[in-house]
Amino acid sequence: MKTKKLTAPQVREVLGKIHFAGLIGARLAALHRDGLTLECAVRRDLLNSAGVLHGGVTATLADATVGVAVHYLLGTHRPITTVEMKINYFRPVTGGKIFARARMLRMGATICVGRVDITDSHRKLAGTALATYMILPNRGGA
Repeated sequence: MKTKKLTAPQVREVLGKIHFAGLIGARLAALHRDGLTLECAVRRDLLNSAGVLHGGVTATLADATVGVAVHYLLGTHRPITTVEMKINYFRPVTGGKIFARARMLRMGATICVGRVDITDSHRKLAGTALATYMILPNRGGA
């Protein structure tokens, strides 16, 4: 049985509930058949001591992108949690924006796995991540 995906306003509402993603300024950039893209402006306060985007910002964006994609493709806002994430950084990002494009590889009844390609404003691949999420049981009408 195919589920109906969330709409863009519903996806923005889900993203708004991830307060940590809000701290870095994550925003919905695009919806895709198999996932979505979030973006984040590279700000001075997000740079590390070497003057490049902090790896934790990139990891946060990748993690949030898969989490929001799970909700988007499920068509509902269910309790979920990250089980595992691995990220590879390929090049430093110093300005502009970064984009995290999640492609869900598996949407199971309990476990969902997504790949995230992280690109810079010049569409150069800056990193890639693999994240696994668990869909949790609903807690008291949530």
